[in-house]
Amino acid sequence: MGAYILRRLLLIIPTLVGIMIINFSLVQFVPGGPIEQVLARLDGGGDSLQGISGSGDAGIEGSGGNSEYLGARGLPPEFIADLERQFGFDKPPLERFLNMMWDYARFDFGESYFRSISVTDLVLEKMPVSISLGLWSTLIAYLVSIPLGIKKAMRDGSPFDTWTSGVIIVAYAIPGFLFAILLLVLFAGGSYWKIFPLRGLTSDNFDDLTMIGKVLDYLWHITLPVVASTIASFATLTLLTKNSFLDEIKKQYVMTARAKGLSESRVLYGHVFRNAMLIVIAGFPAVFVSVFFGGSLIIETIFSLDGLGQLGFKAAVERDYPVIFGTLFFFGLMGLVVGILSDLMYVWIDPRIDFEGRG
Repeated sequence: MGAYILRRLLLIIPTLVGIMIINFSLVQFVPGGPIEQVLARLDGGGDSLQGISGSGDAGIEGSGGNSEYLGARGLPPEFIADLERQFGFDKPPLERFLNMMWDYARFDFGESYFRSISVTDLVLEKMPVSISLGLWSTLIAYLVSIPLGIKKAMRDGSPFDTWTSGVIIVAYAIPGFLFAILLLVLFAGGSYWKIFPLRGLTSDNFDDLTMIGKVLDYLWHITLPVVASTIASFATLTLLTKNSFLDEIKKQYVMTARAKGLSESRVLYGHVFRNAMLIVIAGFPAVFVSVFFGGSLIIETIFSLDGLGQLGFKAAVERDYPVIFGTLFFFGLMGLVVGILSDLMYVWIDPRIDFEGRG
């Protein structure tokens, strides 16, 4: 197992480099860039130069120092050249990429072009919101889906199984953003009940509340976003749990255990549960990451939550390349590590699995 983990860890390096090369190359063909953003803001009278970082090696721009930028008419070439030096665009693309990867290898992600803050501090500032959504959504999905899936498997074909399957399919078919809007209309001051807050993760007077008051206020704000982001994974996990149990119940060792006179609960939870839960529990890291990233932008936008989804969207619109590529590197690395953790979860739950032997 040690050799397998070592191979997977070494494979992270070329995979991550490949991800960065592909995205680096694609951006070369995307119109616009940080300099165009600055020029557009200057043309509109905005104070665009505030917060521009002087170390822009992580940036990417398809135009060189002699190119004419859209909206640069009337501006002296020296001013454009100074902007290029500030953003690091006076260097060839290959040199910029190598400098960027060298900095990222040391976990130095630079500073945001348009905000006077490092990318690391910016991510850490926004991460609690996204972690709250991802963690609570994953835990609730598992706590509800596993018992429900087990009960559906034990009562397969019954009226309970039929109507719950209908509810699950309908829940899975509803888009997350549409369900989020429905929750707002029904429970957040729309046309019906004003039970939950409309936006944000905490109230304005959060700092003045007691510890219990802060916990209750946080739960009050997080309820609707978590429910909206849980709906799809809830349906998938329930059906996965049911099918896993049905597959195990039909195996010979279950019949043997019943023939020995063991009670149904002993057969179910003493023999079937561990084998049936292998694929469900081992996928916990991957499910958490999918909930953590997938759909976070839509949920955060609808409920006015300032998390990583909003951060990534704004960075893409503003062409804030240090934020875009810094977060891409960090979360790409996290996703690859989570893949290894998923394999370790399989081995921990079922020691019979031997990834080493597959080679």
